[in-house]
Amino acid sequence: MSGESAELMGASENVQRIMRTGTVWFSVAIGASAVSTGTLFASGWRPAVLPAGLAALWWSGAALVALSLGLLGWSGCPILEVSVATANRNKTRTMQLGTLIFIVGGVLAMLAVALGPVPPG
Repeated sequence: MSGESAELMGASENVQRIMRTGTVWFSVAIGASAVSTGTLFASGWRPAVLPAGLAALWWSGAALVALSLGLLGWSGCPILEVSVATANRNKTRTMQLGTLIFIVGGVLAMLAVALGPVPPG
């Protein structure tokens, strides 16, 4: 590895980067969740209108999104745990997992909405 890329990928640099970007990812994820859910609820839509299978799909997706928000929020938190090496490993994993789960949970929830009944009107 060249000297420049070694500096970019060092544990300390990576933890600092994740704490900065994790805060941004967390903020954007909260905003995206609020806008999408708020728009649905403002339109009068409720999970209760879904048949049982789609309701389970929607609640599963919603639970995954909630879990992802916790993971992303923790990734951006400026707590280093025991050591920089441990924080680097854990924050990298929670950032990646939180991002993945946010996408999967959002897709599942919106799929349930899209497959659900069309409101009258």
